[in-house]
Amino acid sequence: MRKLALSLFLTGFMALSSHADTLKMQPDAPDRYVVVKGDTLWDISGKFLKDPWKWPQIWGMNKQEIQNPHWIYPGDVIVLDRSGANPRLSLLKTEKLDTVKLLPKIRVEPEAEQGVPSIPASAVNAFISQPFVMDEGALKDAPRIIGAQDDRMVLATGDQAYATNGKTDTLNWKILRPGKELKDPDTQEVLGHQVEYLGDAHTVAPGNPQRILITSATEEIQAGDRLKPATDTYSFRYIPHPPATSIQGRVISIYGGVSEAGQYATVVLNQGSRNGLDVGTVLAVYKKGNVVDKVRLPDSRSGLLMVYRVFDKVSYALVMQIHRPVNILDTVRNP
Repeated sequence: MRKLALSLFLTGFMALSSHADTLKMQPDAPDRYVVVKGDTLWDISGKFLKDPWKWPQIWGMNKQEIQNPHWIYPGDVIVLDRSGANPRLSLLKTEKLDTVKLLPKIRVEPEAEQGVPSIPASAVNAFISQPFVMDEGALKDAPRIIGAQDDRMVLATGDQAYATNGKTDTLNWKILRPGKELKDPDTQEVLGHQVEYLGDAHTVAPGNPQRILITSATEEIQAGDRLKPATDTYSFRYIPHPPATSIQGRVISIYGGVSEAGQYATVVLNQGSRNGLDVGTVLAVYKKGNVVDKVRLPDSRSGLLMVYRVFDKVSYALVMQIHRPVNILDTVRNP
């Protein structure tokens, strides 16, 4: 039976001395660790490193080097060798009685082939292709749901409805509803419009109008909701790294409409690809210091975020580590 695998590239381990000023081992780092089902690369790195997001540095990883992977399976053993001048990691395979040096890298594959991801897949699966940020009016010409044959106002999974013609050969759709405007809290620039994902549909009878079957619904669907071709694909290319430029940004929204975000929650930032962010960028989140006796105290760090989806002016980030809840208008900076 095929085992779930943690996809890692195993070629070598850099000496700790060259990164002694920034990379530190956990004081209780184990001599060996047995990989178990449900592990993530972030979790395993945290067994050995105080800052688990820095594993690409300690393993000498280049973001472009994602070829020729070996695999780590549940039951394999990661060994910390303290006998030399510098600690080393090696991997003792369960299926082969040999030891190889360890250099993790994420293998980008279709989701069904991925095995254990670098971060909890359950935390981001629901957000990879569903949250959208679009310019105003981007859905103006998109097909829209007209209604059902029996004049029902609310539609759900399994219901059939009619929609305007998409003028394409598309048969599979995402059902969307224009959402709130996203503004930069400092400049008041409109950064885009968050689009609400409502479910999926399939064309069962093309035409104008076309007849669609609602195959899944996360919320109530109504006449006027829009259809977008379900053609999005995504690779889980999560290689954590610091920003390439200096970042000073804000949390402008918390997905789900809540006021606070905990671990593995999704937050929206007012920084995007135009600011130098890309998938895997790690940022520290800070709370503004209070004013005491007319003196503003320094901002205090709350935790770490990792960007996993990027648009031009905004991005979605996952709360990875947290000391206290993240709130709207909290600041994000280089870690």
